[in-house]
Amino acid sequence: MKKIQADVVVIGGGTAGMGAFRSARQHTDNVYLVESHVFGTTCARVGCMPSKLLIAAAEARHHALHTEPFGVHLDKNSVTVNGEEVMNRVKSERDRFVGFVVSDVEEWPAEKRIMGAAKFVNEHTVQIDDHTQIEADRIVIATGSRPIVLPQWEALGDRLIINDDVFSWDTLPERVAVFGPGVIGLELGQALHRLGVKVEIFGVGGTLGGISDPVILQEAKSVFGEELVLHLNVRTEAKLNDKGEVEIHWSENDKSGVFTADYLLSAIGRRPNTDNLGLENIEIELDERGVPKAHPLTMQTSIPHIFIAGDASNQLPLLHEASDQGKIAGDNAGRYPDIHKGLRRSTIGVVFTNPQIAFVGLKYAQVMERYKNPECVVIGEVSFRNQGRSRVMLVNKGHMRVYAEQSTGLFIGAEMVGPAAEHLAHLLAWAHQQKMTIPQMLDMPFYHPVIEEGLRTALRSVNSQLKLGELHSECAECPGE
Repeated sequence: MKKIQADVVVIGGGTAGMGAFRSARQHTDNVYLVESHVFGTTCARVGCMPSKLLIAAAEARHHALHTEPFGVHLDKNSVTVNGEEVMNRVKSERDRFVGFVVSDVEEWPAEKRIMGAAKFVNEHTVQIDDHTQIEADRIVIATGSRPIVLPQWEALGDRLIINDDVFSWDTLPERVAVFGPGVIGLELGQALHRLGVKVEIFGVGGTLGGISDPVILQEAKSVFGEELVLHLNVRTEAKLNDKGEVEIHWSENDKSGVFTADYLLSAIGRRPNTDNLGLENIEIELDERGVPKAHPLTMQTSIPHIFIAGDASNQLPLLHEASDQGKIAGDNAGRYPDIHKGLRRSTIGVVFTNPQIAFVGLKYAQVMERYKNPECVVIGEVSFRNQGRSRVMLVNKGHMRVYAEQSTGLFIGAEMVGPAAEHLAHLLAWAHQQKMTIPQMLDMPFYHPVIEEGLRTALRSVNSQLKLGELHSECAECPGE
């Protein structure tokens, strides 16, 4: 058993772990990075990048099949998809992105990189498999997350897949049952559908794409329901038939049916990888999911010298958040006990469907939870169905809602489904982080004709309802952002 004395050990070599390792090394060279599988980050290998490559291929076919409204006529029979070529590009470009990450890792000293699964022995000691034990003054947990798979699906064998498996395909299947209409399920489900794969999407509770605003949710159900087969509040039973295919027996309200597929894709959520870390060996405060609780500005847990970052922290499982958290955790671990509060940016999330879904600041459900009296909040909105540039481009579907404080005009959040949502969300996120009011946002320039004019319409809708300075008695204690 090799024994090492370290100032800092970082457990996990993904986005958060790499960020923590870099930041800790700015304070001390005696830092070790432990990785149980492979370096390369979830985003590059099986997340953000390969999924966008698949979506790009799907968009190419979709556009080719929908040119007639512009007066451009193609022979639809000549628009074919070569599944092998699609997946070859996805994997080739994916490997290129992974290569950049791995190259960065390989520039770090080899003796500081240890492969194996780490477990806590005590609050200062971690053991890596059966070959290395590290005693560290400070520790950063950055072990990421993994897809959730229901136990009853395991009988499906290799017909049960997760999103990681999609990006190892050599060609496209004919039929896929997608379970989970959240971000991953909706993105992959629509992409596969647009590439000619027969897809049905199954969920419970009536949710879609992480939307909490009832108006936006209804619009999203209408828009995506025009294209995709959605079962959003359904009871199901999955089993293999005599041919080895997956049969999904479903019932929803007064309807029922059977969908036969080549694969069941589990996209019902992700679980933080903290259950096999030996946390039972240390006295650390956990949340209801068994994840160590951490201060969002310092990433410090209830054990002062232990920090947590990225998907493992169960806060905001997004790459840019993991990067920020990793930097904060690594910086504080490196300089401990001199703890600093790090920069946490305004929340922004994008679902890369078509139309896109986006969130900024507080979601509708969070607004309603924080501002108990609805009169303390003003909601402005716009439909993209008649928005000028959107109609020109034939992307005129969707809706946006913007939330503001009544008495101050402070912009506090937004939810949307619609064209160019990724760009609109960035404008709103910048405004939110700068704590701008609705009148201040309306003072910003808007060009013509652009989709951003739809945002201006929503802001004007809010502005027309504001009663600045007229503080409702029940809003006196309303929290500001």
